[in-house]
Amino acid sequence: MAQWVSIWRAAHLAGVPRSALQARVRTGEMEESDGMVSLEALRTLYPQLQTEASGLAERVTRIRDEAFGQRLRERLLPSQEVLAHRLLRQGQELADAQRHLQRYHALVVALRNRLRAGAGEDARFADLERELTAGLARVLATDPVQPHEVLDEVLKVVSAQVTLRPSGHQFHVEGRDSLLQAALRAGLSVNYGCGNGTCGMCKVRVTAGDVARCGPSDYPLSEAEKRQGYVLACAHTAASAELTLETLEAAGPADIPEQHVGATVRVLRTLATDTLLLHLQTPRSHRLRFLAGQSVTLALAGEAGAQARYPVASCPCDDRNLQFFIARDEADPLAARLFGGDVRAGDPVTVWGPYGEFTLAPGRRPLVFVACDRGFAPVKSLVEHALSLDAAPSLTLFWLATGADGHFLANQCRAWSEALEQFEYTLFNDFDPGRGAARVAAAMREDLFEVDCEFHLAGPPAFVAPVREQLLVAGVPPAQIRVELL
Repeated sequence: MAQWVSIWRAAHLAGVPRSALQARVRTGEMEESDGMVSLEALRTLYPQLQTEASGLAERVTRIRDEAFGQRLRERLLPSQEVLAHRLLRQGQELADAQRHLQRYHALVVALRNRLRAGAGEDARFADLERELTAGLARVLATDPVQPHEVLDEVLKVVSAQVTLRPSGHQFHVEGRDSLLQAALRAGLSVNYGCGNGTCGMCKVRVTAGDVARCGPSDYPLSEAEKRQGYVLACAHTAASAELTLETLEAAGPADIPEQHVGATVRVLRTLATDTLLLHLQTPRSHRLRFLAGQSVTLALAGEAGAQARYPVASCPCDDRNLQFFIARDEADPLAARLFGGDVRAGDPVTVWGPYGEFTLAPGRRPLVFVACDRGFAPVKSLVEHALSLDAAPSLTLFWLATGADGHFLANQCRAWSEALEQFEYTLFNDFDPGRGAARVAAAMREDLFEVDCEFHLAGPPAFVAPVREQLLVAGVPPAQIRVELL
């Protein structure tokens, strides 16, 4: 009988993005049923499963013997308590399966004996008895277990699959991450506040599976909430290989409240002659909740008017570390102070926000990002968020630079392209944003205008307006074009 696993776990077994398997399902190469795929079909499409599974013992031995093995295990493996929970759960499932198998075996043997006793009276009984005996022999035959099935059972111990209801989104919990940390790493917009067990905003209801406490919490759940299965996602992790939680997720910017957060400068580094990287870090107890592509207002302490709005250039999956690309601009008092050397690591910065509608649309269309100069900041956040979700079949970036050092993170684009099959990018240079927009639009028309995509355009109006117009002329619905003017 074919063994079926979720698309998420199948992607882990094959070592490919989930979107790659979803693409094979769409093209008919792989059959899918209620989010499950056959391990036999997976092995046919990815023969390397045999080799990878057979090398599992060697990899485990190598990790154990390396000097940094202990630290690696602490990061990649759950705690001893969680491992014990998962092994106990697997042991219970194995015992249940063995008990059911014994009962079915006894039932089949009893039926065979009755048929054998009646064989003398009716020849049909003899035929049934022989067929039953042959079938029982096939069931009891000790066929070798496939390596990928062994690997799947190992994965159930070292990582857990979590399904959120009612959205159906799935993510995995690895190492010593809490449920909240794992959900954020997967790019999901679950509700939370402090992240340290104080506010209670990350309450989730466990509807299937087991959880284990992995951190302290001060928020008191009521007895009624405890009986209904509620826990704090920031203070618990998955104790079973599969877990189902009930919780609401943000559907859009309207579901994210405006916040006021005090952060500190962690890094201020030059990316190019006229571009700085500003890296802020928020307190563990007061993080900024935002959606990829949104902007915030930053204000420096002790300087009236030294504030400005910037798009966040980092992914919401790391909500404590906020990155911004600051352009040299004498008309911007905050940028002037940053370029003037008045701000150093450890200085306080106030953050208000988030703001804006430049976010990913729900769905599984291919994603096309078009940026000019510092328009790459919100685009970078969107790309990283899309990669965390692992849902888009493809991601394509077109980036125009109007200055000599405008592609200040071209190496990041190159790294994405080399590591990810579904990501492609093209860089353009033109000192005139309007003329550059025409070149970008021509390249997009050649490759993408006949594709049903979601388009995200970010940059100055002189660049964004003509690109958007070309998309509309080509027949792209306005609802599939999102714009951020900078």
